[in-house]
Amino acid sequence: MADQTIVRRGTSKKRALWSLCLALLAGISFAWPEHVLNATLFVGWGLVTVAPIVIPGILLAAWIIASGADTHIASAFEGRTLRAVAAASLIGAITPVCGVTVLPLMVGLLAAGVPLAPIMAFWLSSPITDPAMLATTAATLGLSFAIGKLVAAIGLGVFGGATTALFAKSPWALNPLRDNGLARQLSAARCGDVQSFEPKVWRTAERRQSFSTQFRATARIIVICLIPAFAAEYALNAALTPGSLAAYVGEDQWWAIPAAVFVGAPAYIDGYAALPLARGLIDNGMSEGAAMAFLISGGVVSIWGAMAIAPVLKLKPFLLYLLLAVLGSLAAGYAFEWVI
Repeated sequence: MADQTIVRRGTSKKRALWSLCLALLAGISFAWPEHVLNATLFVGWGLVTVAPIVIPGILLAAWIIASGADTHIASAFEGRTLRAVAAASLIGAITPVCGVTVLPLMVGLLAAGVPLAPIMAFWLSSPITDPAMLATTAATLGLSFAIGKLVAAIGLGVFGGATTALFAKSPWALNPLRDNGLARQLSAARCGDVQSFEPKVWRTAERRQSFSTQFRATARIIVICLIPAFAAEYALNAALTPGSLAAYVGEDQWWAIPAAVFVGAPAYIDGYAALPLARGLIDNGMSEGAAMAFLISGGVVSIWGAMAIAPVLKLKPFLLYLLLAVLGSLAAGYAFEWVI
């Protein structure tokens, strides 16, 4: 009886959420009919644009779980807390996957009892840079920006992981995952009790099923997160132009770096697309420290990045993630401004 009540409550919440979304869409269509078609095209083109980046990440995440490689990766997140945090930060900074596509692995590790601190370190460092992003940043903004992003990614991971370790004994840190269908589906896609590593996942039915389940679960959460995120980006871009933003984040404004974090970062969707945008903002008067804060915070506080984590983390660890990301981004911006 209790289980049936929980299921009915969950179903009611889902229906209420979808009803609210439909009501909002209907309201927007009625209030701004001229933007409906443009917003729809923008969302569709956004999904096509990120597909070459996201699909390989989904396949990689599914393969990691189905092959049993996650048991080897988990070893880097174990041991002494500070060592695990440092290792997770470094792995996150050099791994060519974003926090969204690696979400199933992180959820699985948390469900298996891996402490939140190294997971938080990885989540904070992984969206900021990777080897390809490092080279692209150097080509677009210069070597100093590329090195600064790499140092900031590792530093933010260590800072976030070490801070999270201070709350290691808190109930919400010991059990940070939400008790919902999405978190259970992501954590249950592992190959049962299979602990051996087998890269050829197509050889057994169990591993094929695990790969298929993982792929569907990851694709589902990414689509759910990306559609409203691209719609929000369209609204932000319609209301805020690069020229107007540069007027508030110029070198002579003391609030330039905080403005870049709190105003610019939510509009950040793709790291590669953000590089020429940052170049244009600098050319229009944006300070280099504010540009660095924009790039760092955009990776970890962007709409689609934050929305991907929110459905699986409880409120307190999620708010801690946002707080650490904002503080770390501000510190990176001020440090880069001072060094440059």
